[in-house]
Amino acid sequence: MDLFEYNRSLRGNEGSPLAARMRPKTLEEFVGQEHIVGKGKLLYRAIKSDRISSVIFYGPPGTGKTTLAKIIANTTKSEFRQINATTAGIKDIKEVVSDAKDRQGMYATKTILFIDEIHRFNKTQQDALLPHVEDGTIILVGATTENPYFEVNKALVSRSIIFQLKPLEQKDIEQLLRWAIDDMEQGMGAYQAEIDKDALAFLADTANGDARTALNALELAVLTTEKEKDGKIRITLPVAEECIQKRALNYDKNGDNHYDTISAFIKSMRGSDPDAALYYLAKMIYAGEDPKFIARRVVICASEDVGNADPHALQVAVAAMQAVDFIGLPEGRIALAQAVTYVSCAPKSNAAYVGINKALEDVKKVRIRSVPPHLKDSSYSSAKEMGNGVGYKYAHAYPNHYVKQQYLPDELVGTVYYELSDSGVERRMKEYMKRLKDNS
Repeated sequence: MDLFEYNRSLRGNEGSPLAARMRPKTLEEFVGQEHIVGKGKLLYRAIKSDRISSVIFYGPPGTGKTTLAKIIANTTKSEFRQINATTAGIKDIKEVVSDAKDRQGMYATKTILFIDEIHRFNKTQQDALLPHVEDGTIILVGATTENPYFEVNKALVSRSIIFQLKPLEQKDIEQLLRWAIDDMEQGMGAYQAEIDKDALAFLADTANGDARTALNALELAVLTTEKEKDGKIRITLPVAEECIQKRALNYDKNGDNHYDTISAFIKSMRGSDPDAALYYLAKMIYAGEDPKFIARRVVICASEDVGNADPHALQVAVAAMQAVDFIGLPEGRIALAQAVTYVSCAPKSNAAYVGINKALEDVKKVRIRSVPPHLKDSSYSSAKEMGNGVGYKYAHAYPNHYVKQQYLPDELVGTVYYELSDSGVERRMKEYMKRLKDNS
C-alpha cells in the first residue's frame, strides 16, 4: 500500500457520492430483492452461515449487486478480494490465485474473489478463472448487467448459482431516500434537509428501479438548494424535477433490455395491441434506439404477421421506413407511429411466412431430379427437340385465365406450402382460388 492508498483508507467514504456512502453493510440494512435475500431464502442462509459458494448476481444497474458482494465481504471469515473486469487482466487473476493458494495451504483459509462487470472479461480471461473455481481455490462472486447465460463462459455459469436481481420497487427506493436524508453520519442529515412527499415519490418513481439514480438526484437537490429562513433545506417537487429531468431507463442497446423491448414490441403488433406497441416504440425512441432499426422490425412484422391478410401493411411499413430515412427524428416518430398502429390493427396471417420456410426445408432435404419438362425454357432452337415446353398450357388462353396443370416437381406433387387463412384479404383470395379450381 502506497502513501496515497493509505490516506484514502483513512478517509473511508469521505468525499464519495451519497449512493456509495449509504451502501448497506449488513443483510438487515439491505432493502428489496426479497425473492433472494428474504429471511429463509437460499442466499440469505448462505451469507448468514458464511457458506457462500460461487454465485453470479445479474440485474440492472442500481439494484444491489455490488452491495450484496460488499455484505458478503463484511460477513465472511474468508479472505475477500475484489477486481473490476473493465481494468483487470489475466495478470491480476494469477496474482489473486497465487495468494489464494498460499493462504489455503498455510492457514486453510478460503478466498472469495468478487469480479464486478464480469461480462467484460473476454473468453481467455474467463477461461483462466475456470480451473481455480472448479478446484475450489477461489470462490467466485460475479456481478453483471448482462445475461450471464449469453455473456459468461458456460462452464463458469454451470459452476455458479445465478441470482437475478429485479428493479427496486418504488416503496423500497422511497425508504432508502428517507434514510439518506436523515442519516447524520453517511447521509445528508447534517444539512437539515426535508423532502416533500410528492418530491420523494417523484424521485423514487422516475429512477425506474435504480437506487443509485435516485440517491444521486437527492444529493444534487440538497447540495444545490439554498436554505430557507429557518435554516432548513426544503426539497420540493420542482426541485426534484430539475435534478432528475429524464426518467432513467435500463436500456443498453447491446443488452437484454434491448432485446426484451424489441421482442415485446413485435409481439404487441402481432397480438393486435396498438397501445402496447406504441408504448414500446416510445420507450425505444426515448432511449435513443436507431429509428432505422425500429422501422426494419415493422417492415418484417408487416410481412411475417400480416402478410396478404392486408397487403397494404407492407406498403405502409416500407413508406414509414423511407420517411424515417428522409426526415429523421423527432418528426420520424409520427411515420413510425402510423405504421406501427396500422400493422397492429391489420388482420393477421403468417401463411406466406410459414409457406416460404416450409419450401426452404424441402429445397434442403428433398432431392429433385428436374423441373417438369413442360415448364422448361423452350426459347432456344433445340429446346423442343429435347421436349422442353412441350404440353405447356398457357393460362391466359383459358376461361378465367386458369387451367389445371402440374407446376411442382414430380417429387412434391400435392404439397401445399401456402395455406390461405380466413383473415382479411386472404379470405377473398381463398374463396377466389376455390372457385377457380371448382369451375375448371
